[in-house]
Amino acid sequence: MRIRYNPEARPELAAWEYYIDEPEKLRGHWAEQFARRQPMVLELGCGKGGFLAQMAPAHPEKNYIALDVKSEMLVLAKRKAEEAYAAADVPMDNFLMTAVDIERIFLIMDETDQFDEVYINFCPPCPKCRQHKHRLTHPRQLERYQKLMAPGARLYFKTDDDDLFMASLGYLEEAGWVLDYRTHDLHREGAPAESPRTEHEEMFAGQGIRIKYLIAHPPEENQ
Repeated sequence: MRIRYNPEARPELAAWEYYIDEPEKLRGHWAEQFARRQPMVLELGCGKGGFLAQMAPAHPEKNYIALDVKSEMLVLAKRKAEEAYAAADVPMDNFLMTAVDIERIFLIMDETDQFDEVYINFCPPCPKCRQHKHRLTHPRQLERYQKLMAPGARLYFKTDDDDLFMASLGYLEEAGWVLDYRTHDLHREGAPAESPRTEHEEMFAGQGIRIKYLIAHPPEENQ
């Protein structure tokens, strides 16, 4: 998704208490940054923040971290989160965000930062063959996520792109992951887990594009 450069994005984010401007300093210590020690949830590529703006205020029993590489996206997610928490009239003490290239996630996190839920929503499909390794569901990425997932954790993936979804099913099989659920038409079949719709999702659905969705877990989880 292309978005216009915004010179005010970085300063606005840096001044916000829930934005981590130097995330590498929290490597191994993300859980300590929240008001309460409780299950952590990670969204990889949060975009405009529509997903977590719905989830985080509704679930104060979980701590949420949103990652994206673009400050221009994160500042929109910031504003959306502020509006959502204000509307829900709950304190924003279970939400943090930061900017990072997800391929370099281990610069800011390590195996002691354990997540119970990991979400990837409508990530870029990277259609050209030479770009496939940059897909967020590629096996080399799955290997990274596995190290950050607590026993019993699940990965939730949603996309509008048929090719990416089919490729992702193959990536999971190649990496030895276990598929818990999948559907090629989420809005018709529903999901076994909470899956709020975002503006992005509604746009695709309005165009008649079926939303694909899966839940999976790593091969070596300790049940």
